[in-house]
Amino acid sequence: MIALPKRYSRWFLSLCLGGLATLMTPLAGKTAENIFFTYGPVRLTVRVASVENFVKNGVVDDNLRFLFNLIGASNQDLERLREVMQVRPNVSPIVLSKFFNSSLGENILARAGFILNIPWSNAGEYGIRSALIKSALDPKEGLTLLSFIQNYPTDIHFNGEVIEERAKAVDLIVRASEYFIEQTKVLSAAEAEALGPVDFSQLPNPTTLGTYGVAPKQRWQLIDTKRDRRFYVDVYRPQRWKPGKTPVVILSHGLASRPEDFDLAAEKLASYGFVVALPQHPGSDFLKAQALLQGEARQGYDPTDFIDRPLDISYVIDELERRNQSEFGDRLNLTQVGVGGHSFGGYGALAVAGATIDWETLESECQIGKGVPNTALILQCDALTLPRKDYQFKDPRVAAVLAANPVNSAIFGVKGLQQVTVPTMMMGGSYDPATPFVLEQARSFPRLGSQEKYLSLMEGQAHVDFSRLDANVTNIIKSIDEITLPDPNLLHSYGAAIVVPFFQVHIAQEESFWPLLKYGAAYSAYLSQDQPFKFFLISQYSEPALIESIKAFRQANGLPPMPYEFPLLLRETKTP
Repeated sequence: MIALPKRYSRWFLSLCLGGLATLMTPLAGKTAENIFFTYGPVRLTVRVASVENFVKNGVVDDNLRFLFNLIGASNQDLERLREVMQVRPNVSPIVLSKFFNSSLGENILARAGFILNIPWSNAGEYGIRSALIKSALDPKEGLTLLSFIQNYPTDIHFNGEVIEERAKAVDLIVRASEYFIEQTKVLSAAEAEALGPVDFSQLPNPTTLGTYGVAPKQRWQLIDTKRDRRFYVDVYRPQRWKPGKTPVVILSHGLASRPEDFDLAAEKLASYGFVVALPQHPGSDFLKAQALLQGEARQGYDPTDFIDRPLDISYVIDELERRNQSEFGDRLNLTQVGVGGHSFGGYGALAVAGATIDWETLESECQIGKGVPNTALILQCDALTLPRKDYQFKDPRVAAVLAANPVNSAIFGVKGLQQVTVPTMMMGGSYDPATPFVLEQARSFPRLGSQEKYLSLMEGQAHVDFSRLDANVTNIIKSIDEITLPDPNLLHSYGAAIVVPFFQVHIAQEESFWPLLKYGAAYSAYLSQDQPFKFFLISQYSEPALIESIKAFRQANGLPPMPYEFPLLLRETKTP
């Protein structure tokens, strides 16, 4: 094992960070004494004591020297390896224990156990869990890579062929991420140039509050008797009503989150005259995650929320219809509703827009050891525990959807996303370890059946607002020097700059905001000029070029062509 090349470091660190942010049954017996590496007929044994002496004292004995010479490790590689093996994130052993006893945690362990094996059973995942918890409980050494090896309950076995296959998969996703992030930047610049110059100082500025004010938030307690489901919804409205019908937007929170986490976005939209409803999703919200950590729940979310989340959104629209006359003076436009969602909420937003579950694709991609590493896939695979029905979540009242860092690619597949025909905005981040941009946004964008669609990329956006995380996760982030995150206020301004115009144009029919979307590529460049972390946007006009870049990447990397991936090839393509 050697340190990753510098070009991999940020992706690898963010991937590890995502695992810790979203991640005991101990085995009895001796701890690991040897690490076995096998590759075909070759068998190499490394003593754990040699590894310990190397990490703590820098001593390379004859046992390790052969391995390091075999893999061509330089002195710089070895020093970096010593550092990596002693990194100690500040993570609670209780949190680790409860998480890895959940279905999601066990899924992660099973995938790790595919690589890290024990010779006499297929239960390598239990050894991993034991070593993690035992290491985290040690007040002196704590959880490090070295202590994990020392506390593994039996000798460790690495299958060289499996490691090589997984290493190639990791290498592919790293190169694909770098390539398509760069391609998005190039396509955004090309689209901006094709559309010509614009004086954005003369256009509305959605990064500031609107002129309608924001009334105090209301909280409604709802009961859907058909599903026996109780949840609350936070409702924001403007202080004064805009002329004509009032536009409505539903914002759906992500896994282990809550409606309150999106109060800034709701207030911003309310100040522009929208009524905004933020429903709680009790099977996969913050309270459900807390119940897991407190030992009151077996897992941090219910797979049934793949069904309940889109139904919650439709039920909130139903409730607004019931209250429209009595509480809103029949002002609400509930025939053209906007829906936005983050992460798991992005799944729900796409579902009510018409996306359907593709069971065949999901089952194929969920095979352990197959495909490229994708943390979002682990959540999607839990949907396989549901009855396999032709679920229809499309709500005809939904007129436009915005999916930020959505969980979507495997569960919807090509056929499912083709069913989305309303205007759609997909948003992603270059640092996102939970729903990687290349796998969950760039991959899905061409599959959408929408004639009007947008894909945005924020540099440094890492799925969640780290300024709102608890101290435990913050300490983990601070322990990794290589990770530098942008100012959350900058990312909030980027988000508002595109969320407000998108819903103003497609829900409120405010044509004054249309240039901000039409010239979105140039507008994103205008917003991020002189900023260390940039913002990029492309539209359906850049989709043919994105498709060609996908085809070129697949061909260059020996991947089979997939012409059926891209519905746009079957219809006429317009140019700017």
